Amino acid sequence: MSDSEKKYPGGVVPKLEMTWRDWLPWVVFGGSLVATSLLGMLIVSIMERRWESKQPYLVVKPVAEWEFRNKVWGDNYPREYETFRKTATKGTRTKFGGSYLRDYLNDDPRQVILFAGYGFSKDFKQARGHMYAVKDIKETGRTTKPNGQDTGMPATCWTCKSPQVPVLMNQMGIAGFYNGKWKDLKDKIHEPIGCLDCHDPKTMNLRISRPALREAFARQGRDIDKASHQEMRSLVCAQCHVEYYFGNNPGPRTDGQTFGAKGKYLVFPWDEGFSAESFEKYYGKRPSFYDWKHPISGTRMIKMQHPDWEVYRTGIHAFRGVSCADCHMPYRTEGGVKFTNHHIQSPLLDIASSCGVCHRYGEQSIKSRVYAMQTKHFKLRLEAEDALVHAHFDVAACMEAGATEAELRPLRDLLWRAQMRWDYVSANNGMGFHSPQECVRVLGMAINGAQRVRIMATRLLARRGYTRPVRYPDISDRKKAFAIASAFVAARRSSAMKPPSLLAGPPQPAPSPAPALAPASPPAPASAPSPTMAPVPATAPPARASQRPPAATEAQAPPRAQGAPAPAMARAPRPTPRPARPAPRP
Repeated sequence: MSDSEKKYPGGVVPKLEMTWRDWLPWVVFGGSLVATSLLGMLIVSIMERRWESKQPYLVVKPVAEWEFRNKVWGDNYPREYETFRKTATKGTRTKFGGSYLRDYLNDDPRQVILFAGYGFSKDFKQARGHMYAVKDIKETGRTTKPNGQDTGMPATCWTCKSPQVPVLMNQMGIAGFYNGKWKDLKDKIHEPIGCLDCHDPKTMNLRISRPALREAFARQGRDIDKASHQEMRSLVCAQCHVEYYFGNNPGPRTDGQTFGAKGKYLVFPWDEGFSAESFEKYYGKRPSFYDWKHPISGTRMIKMQHPDWEVYRTGIHAFRGVSCADCHMPYRTEGGVKFTNHHIQSPLLDIASSCGVCHRYGEQSIKSRVYAMQTKHFKLRLEAEDALVHAHFDVAACMEAGATEAELRPLRDLLWRAQMRWDYVSANNGMGFHSPQECVRVLGMAINGAQRVRIMATRLLARRGYTRPVRYPDISDRKKAFAIASAFVAARRSSAMKPPSLLAGPPQPAPSPAPALAPASPPAPASAPSPTMAPVPATAPPARASQRPPAATEAQAPPRAQGAPAPAMARAPRPTPRPARPAPRP
């Protein structure tokens, strides 16, 4: 008998069943292997991220001092370059903005009248992403006529459109670049706004590459090189997104008329400050400078050029130290690398990374609140435009009625100031959101100024016998508005042509004064002479505000003799005291 038969009768070996106690060592062993592997991978990942954070960029190819090609920079900084390329995205929209060719003149024909006789009445479109900077300026009607010929603009118009500009300024000199012709550089400039505009190629630090900003700070006695990094995150934008004009005679002058007339030298008018009132004061001191003469009202006008940075400075975000880049170029994290998203766009298109960093409520709530502010601002802006458009036509009616230049001067002086305030807000991107309170304040002043012009024009017309309402032309769409503007332009250029008539009929003769009735009086005594009927003078037209005597008050007393004691001021009767309130219950 074999040993197995002895041990297991019948030769059948029973199956062994393993319990959890038998499996436990293997489970512990396998789990230890998995945990060790995962822990090792985690440690390696942490070490890689730490290395990436310390060495975020691998300089594949050194960038030359005047390298303007964005793609070359992108070899070293691929994350920034890839996000920058997204500025070529088409079709992004918000309620009042986005990256598409919104035609402002089609949407708002009032601006055809407000800019009549100027390039903005012919072509005025919303700016798109930075990738379209060169393309759009070459195709706009303000630089190129429909037949392909240029409009005679200076090379200064290229200043903010390409990183090739600093290179050309270095080659030609600053004044030499400004004095050139726009058409001479049209075939040379092709690279859109990019890296060299804002960064030092050696250190990648933010830097100022446009002289106008540096010169404006210097005239204020400020050194822009001492600005902090957070300030620079807005100042690099302020190289272009500001009010500017093309002046002459650069350099200090003893007569206070630095850059006091038209020219080709790019100037930021910040010598008096950054507000609308400061700009009014600045241009008011330089009467020889104006952008164009309005063909309807004959007013010398000032055109505001997107004063985004100036308006931003008055808002809550600037007060809290928030920069332009914080909202329009928010930080992103990829792996262990934190970098700036160079897809410059409206924060409403990336609320989580921009607004949501500080405002901890839903994206829809944020968007609804912004749109509510912008919608109110938009309606108020249209009110200002309506008042200004009517003011231009009112002044034109005064011209048709034969008003003299001396009579028209105060109207025109007030009109350019009112429209400049409207344009200070309208030309600013963001539909008022950068500083809602300041924008509403300035628009209110623009409306007030325009309505004052209309009141003065009405009085002037009345003095000349025109008391019927002015016949305002139909400008309900762009085509009609442009036809009216063109008719006035043609009439101002040729004395043989007459502008559209705005007066409703011939002047009305002044009504003869009715004989005044003597006031009833008691019969005079027999010994007293009879009272005579003194003629009542005709009513004079109302005087201007500046010519009116100060209004008399109830407390104003007749003049007293010299040395006489001053009369005691009568006290107003005291009001009846209110009954005392009952004591509160314990």
